[in-house]
Amino acid sequence: MRAAAWSTPVPAATWNGKWVDSTALGGLLTCSVPDEDWMLEDKVGGAPQPELTGPDAPLREVAAPARISFAERRALFNRYVNMLFVDHAVFRLVYSNMHRISPKMYRSSQPTPGHIARAARMGIKTIINLRGRREDCGSWVLEDRACREHGVTLVDFPVNSRDAPKKHNLHAARDIWNRIEYPALMHCKAGSDRVGFMSVLYLFVHEGVPLDQAMKQLSLRYGHVRQAKTGILDHFYESYLAYNRDTPTDFFAWVDEVYDPPKLKAEFMSQWWANTVTDGVLKRE
Repeated sequence: MRAAAWSTPVPAATWNGKWVDSTALGGLLTCSVPDEDWMLEDKVGGAPQPELTGPDAPLREVAAPARISFAERRALFNRYVNMLFVDHAVFRLVYSNMHRISPKMYRSSQPTPGHIARAARMGIKTIINLRGRREDCGSWVLEDRACREHGVTLVDFPVNSRDAPKKHNLHAARDIWNRIEYPALMHCKAGSDRVGFMSVLYLFVHEGVPLDQAMKQLSLRYGHVRQAKTGILDHFYESYLAYNRDTPTDFFAWVDEVYDPPKLKAEFMSQWWANTVTDGVLKRE
């Protein structure tokens, strides 16, 4: 299946039939969606015309499958080597850290092409890549290729794991969840920290799950070590809970008016042994 892709800035486009104002997403969004699910307004003069079918339909030439050259095969092989041994997918082949967090949302580590094929068979329509677009990374190139092949929308939405969450990311995530087609899958590299943080946010903001219950997504069960630098993600939510107990406040009002990222980062102290495990041994991003 051919696919169309765009990267910000894009003024406005239909994304699975819904208008997306990419400027409202902080210029972060990259999408790859199947041909039949998108159109740019400046390329059509109104509503799409129905295709003529039946005996009066015009004959159309069917293109033969394109051959892959030796150079392309070699490049593809190199992408697989990079994915397996540089990006550590050899371990994710054994354990994908995939879990269903709600009837319409899954979380996992970086999927391989085989995992994406399986996700498509499960009916997953959208994959949100929390690592962002990385054209020098075999995992991203093969993920993009597999999503195009299986008709899955890929949304590249980078978030951080060792820094205070960015305000515009929090707003942009809510907007994305309101627009994508479900069921969906979110992933980072290991499926532990960034996707844990975003799973908490998704359940709390989009599905209305109480925050203290949603925070179970940031757990050692998924490989998240709160004593490491990644524990700043826990501290973010705990700061809101503490403030909200004394001064009941809407979450996004707190984000906009109270939350101070530099102060949050200064308050949090990680432990050296946990950083050795996550950064030195596990090679987390």
